[in-house]
Amino acid sequence: MTVTRSVILGTGSSLPRRLMPNAEMEALVDTSDEWIQQRTGIRQRYIAGEGETTVSLGEEAARQALEAAGLQPTDIDLIIVATATPDNTFPASAVQIQRRLGITAGYAFDMQAVCSGFVYALTTADLHLRSGLARRALVIGAETFSRILDWTDRTTCVLFGDGAAAVVLERREEAEEAGRGVLTAKLRSDGNHFEKLYVDGGPSSTGTIGHLRMEGREVFKHAVGMITDVVEDSFSTLGISAEDIDWFVPHQANRRIIDASAKKLGIAPEKVVVTVDRHGNTSAASIPLALDVACRDGRIKQGDLVLLEAMGGGFTWGAVVVRW
Repeated sequence: MTVTRSVILGTGSSLPRRLMPNAEMEALVDTSDEWIQQRTGIRQRYIAGEGETTVSLGEEAARQALEAAGLQPTDIDLIIVATATPDNTFPASAVQIQRRLGITAGYAFDMQAVCSGFVYALTTADLHLRSGLARRALVIGAETFSRILDWTDRTTCVLFGDGAAAVVLERREEAEEAGRGVLTAKLRSDGNHFEKLYVDGGPSSTGTIGHLRMEGREVFKHAVGMITDVVEDSFSTLGISAEDIDWFVPHQANRRIIDASAKKLGIAPEKVVVTVDRHGNTSAASIPLALDVACRDGRIKQGDLVLLEAMGGGFTWGAVVVRW
């Protein structure tokens, strides 16, 4: 028996030219490389410079993903960009990338769920493809968080970086049991936690861009429990366990959260893809960046069972299980 699935055909990524190691942070705020690494696992991050934007980074990531998939831009009829830092209030960064790629058919839009954005966007693209609205989709996570950071706040500015990454999805008929594609997705949100992670600005409320504000301890306290909740729900839906997972690709926010989540779920450390040390927290770009690294270095192979999860401001959180 076959079922309609959204199959990932290729990945791509793009990082700004400027690499900022922890040592540079020491000149900006009262911190140290040792302190940052001990508490977060971050060694460096990339910071967007002049001419580098969410759209430009997203375009390059999309082109790499298309090349990996063996497709042309005109083969795409849906683009979803997950971002909390668009180039403009409107139009969507997705339609700007659509124009840059020379695509004149199909449709494109942005999705805002902060660090959970890629999980939300991947789930949304899967629904659009399986419904028949589109055949092939580009799902892009792209962020320039450096432009909403308070560079005098040592509790937040050391955590985040810029970057973009993308995947290409195609609607296919696959074997129900062992076939490739998105197998299940679980999404959650709870607006009662708004004040724990937010930006203190916006066009409607203040008329300013604002800066990121976070209660780090509170976010950490909730993260592991919320993450394990949606992951265990996914396992229950599929009738699988942690032992069946080949690769765990979590949101790259903090090494402590990643390690604690894997331990609570019973996922072996050698199955966890970690890139937070080299990229920092790139919000909606973090999961696809980690996916691209693990695909290009040969870890993730066709047929592997891959678990994705994220939690972001709002709070929003979710998990997706994919047969690669």
